[in-house]
Amino acid sequence: MPQFDFDAARETMVESQIRPSDVTDLKLLAAFRRTPRERFVPASKMALAYGDTVLNYGDGRSLLLPRDFAKLVQAADIQSDEVVLDIACARGYSTTILSELAETVVGLETDDETVDRATALLTDLDVVNAAVVKGDLKRGAPEHGPFNVIIVGGAVPEVPQAWFGQLANGGRLAVIIKDGPVGRATIFTKSGNAIGDRVVFDAHAPFLSGFEPAHSFIF
Repeated sequence: MPQFDFDAARETMVESQIRPSDVTDLKLLAAFRRTPRERFVPASKMALAYGDTVLNYGDGRSLLLPRDFAKLVQAADIQSDEVVLDIACARGYSTTILSELAETVVGLETDDETVDRATALLTDLDVVNAAVVKGDLKRGAPEHGPFNVIIVGGAVPEVPQAWFGQLANGGRLAVIIKDGPVGRATIFTKSGNAIGDRVVFDAHAPFLSGFEPAHSFIF
């Protein structure tokens, strides 16, 4: 059986999914071309790593559609001197991409096994300006802030106030807000004590584990 050509699949992902979705940032495109997405998924799903689909890890985490993640990051407008918080970074794929754009990236996960797995992958890929820490996603990582940008790796019904509190002045929070079948990728911007928001595109993303909305029943 011939070996799967991940390099070719990676280039096809960029050329057929990401670039046609109006992603034009050259540094961001280069980061997608360099980062081996297949290393960050279960072995049973490696052949699907570059497909136009949400990849579910099976542990309450997913990889967003490549085009949606790329558009969300581009809309956040990350600068090379900025500090980024990557909430629900899973095995560190998003953290690795973000490390190519920012000065420092802090990935946040909830359990030791995931943190250790992500840390090992970052080390193996020589990512020196990022680290993954353990914590409560809804609390964020205030001890490492403030952050110029916060990126969230899944949908939430509403934004925890703690996340806004960890944004620096001028900081941006990029997140998919979902209160129906389709989510809205939204950029929140902090200016003094005010928070502005703009919807940048519709996105399909599963809720982060622990953020599922409560359902009301009327009898």
